[in-house]
Amino acid sequence: MMTDDEMQRLKSAFLAPYIHMATALIGKTREGGGNMFRHQMNTLAILIDYSYIDSILLKASVIHDLIEDIPEFNRNLILQLDFESPAVYELVMEVTRNQDESKPDYLERICKSGSESAKILKVADRISNMIELGYVINTDFIHRYTEETVKYVYPIAEQVNKNMLFELECLVESRRKYLSAIIPGKEF
Repeated sequence: MMTDDEMQRLKSAFLAPYIHMATALIGKTREGGGNMFRHQMNTLAILIDYSYIDSILLKASVIHDLIEDIPEFNRNLILQLDFESPAVYELVMEVTRNQDESKPDYLERICKSGSESAKILKVADRISNMIELGYVINTDFIHRYTEETVKYVYPIAEQVNKNMLFELECLVESRRKYLSAIIPGKEF
């Protein structure tokens, strides 16, 4: 349950303009079903669940995939939302994978030189993605994504929040059990 202070900070975060902007992701589907807009909202919910009530972090969570998933999106629109939008934009760009970066290089960049907010946002994002793996039927994708989580995202979570790390570990274990059940004889 939120404290009165956390509730007040959440009330004053003024998330509505960012949520409205994130609706541009409604048509972008995900491998496990649903759409990218819901993923943004799930990431926001995970942060709130872990008592992260920093307005810049929460605003960035709502639009963290916008630039990556809609490359033609007018980035200047983000900068016009409110007085915090330059900081929000900076955080979104920090967690946006560059076109010339491999996924491992991207995750290592966040781990080694990302800000604390970028690391927290990346871990919340990965928790959301791991939950949604429960709806994915591509076993190769599940296996690859699970192992990527262990190798690259666990170290990020270790740096910022042991409880989030524990949730990731439980999700990885769950996905490995699922893979073992549907592909007997193969160890995951």
